[in-house]
Amino acid sequence: MVKTPSVFTCQSCGYSSAKWLGRCPDCGSWNSFIEEMKVVAPRGAMPFRREGAKVARLSEVSSEDAPRVETSNAEFNRVLGGGIVPGSLVLLGGEPGIGKSTLLLQIAQSLQRAGRRVLYVSGEESAQQIKMRAERLSRAAPDPVPVGAAAGAEDVYVLAESSLEKIFAAVEETRPTDLIIDSVQTTCSETLDSTPGSITQVRHVATQLLNLAKLEQVTVFLIGHVTKDGSIAGPKALEHIVDAVLYFEGDRHHSHRIVRAVKNRFGAANEIGIFEMTAAGLIPVRNPSSIFLSESGATSPGSAVCCAMEGSRPILVELQALVVATQYGTARRTATGIDYNRVSVLVAMIEKRLGIPIMSCDIYLNAAGGLQIAEPASDLAIVAAVLSSFRNRAITPKTLLLGELGLSGEVRPVSQVHMRLREAAAMGFANCILPAGNLPLLEPIGQMELLPVRTVQDLSDLIFAT
Repeated sequence: MVKTPSVFTCQSCGYSSAKWLGRCPDCGSWNSFIEEMKVVAPRGAMPFRREGAKVARLSEVSSEDAPRVETSNAEFNRVLGGGIVPGSLVLLGGEPGIGKSTLLLQIAQSLQRAGRRVLYVSGEESAQQIKMRAERLSRAAPDPVPVGAAAGAEDVYVLAESSLEKIFAAVEETRPTDLIIDSVQTTCSETLDSTPGSITQVRHVATQLLNLAKLEQVTVFLIGHVTKDGSIAGPKALEHIVDAVLYFEGDRHHSHRIVRAVKNRFGAANEIGIFEMTAAGLIPVRNPSSIFLSESGATSPGSAVCCAMEGSRPILVELQALVVATQYGTARRTATGIDYNRVSVLVAMIEKRLGIPIMSCDIYLNAAGGLQIAEPASDLAIVAAVLSSFRNRAITPKTLLLGELGLSGEVRPVSQVHMRLREAAAMGFANCILPAGNLPLLEPIGQMELLPVRTVQDLSDLIFAT
């Protein structure tokens, strides 16, 4: 092992410098540089090393889809694009206590029951702690699995270890088809002098596990810690290496959890899975739209319903607005689950195009249920909720609002409107206010009445017609 002079490495992006810097010139992070020793690992130190691949013509490469392994959790299969791809490297991140270890332990139990061999490695918990959690989940399940049942969840291999070399030794001994690492920040290689969790260790560990996944066709799941801003520690180094990046979203104090696929080489990105946290673990939610709608059906002033497309899934979301006279010199704007800058633009457009003195009011907006709404198709519902609260008049019950608004007040068409309307009809909605540009391309959706609008003035006249 030959050591070279030390360098200072940014723990956020991996940028290296010969001297300490207060602010990273690459990512802009403050006080993120840590001194590390550059170590050249001896050749052959890792048992799994990728050899040189042979050159082949593209026409000679098989185009058959990789076989997928489905788990008993339908929402987890959806997030991954239909199931687990053998030989893939999947990163799962989220806040502490949100359910990362619980979800992957359930997946390990499901894969073990399907006849696969699973190795669960934890650098944070002992084997006894993992066994206690598995027994607790098993006892609370609708169909409890007897402790010690053959070929069941209790046959999952468990290893409490943080050394990468010892983990590889256990892999060679057990030959698992699926490997779970909890977590990648606590796993370290003995060939490096860097501390566990540093950007050098994280990058080295992830690269070696990627080699293991591709050479041995072992599916590897990594649990990643998050930083203060909610991103996985060493995000760029990890996100470029792994095949799929899954994030837990939402407030951990709610009973439901949202897992979003930020990156997926084997499926659609931005796909989400919705789970409910129970004593038996994370249970898939069969009707996601029901948890984002209040029982009142958005009949109170300041409430409007839109349909957001999350990946390939339409979800009905209730948007709530509260408009009050400001008590300060500058009006406040607060948006939860909605882009703050987009809200500011829409509020300015309302005052300009409708002549309503709303810029001097405090405006609070919230997407019910903790879902993050980013698509512009929710513009019409945001404006309707603000107008409803300002005038203290409720929108017509069972009304869906779809449409993107421009700065001149025009309503632009939205995509995938058929799927949105079918979801709304299944939830019992009777009316839909949508862009006039979408109307000629639509087929009748049950008994739902379609109300086209062209400008924001048409919307103001329509929602308060009664």
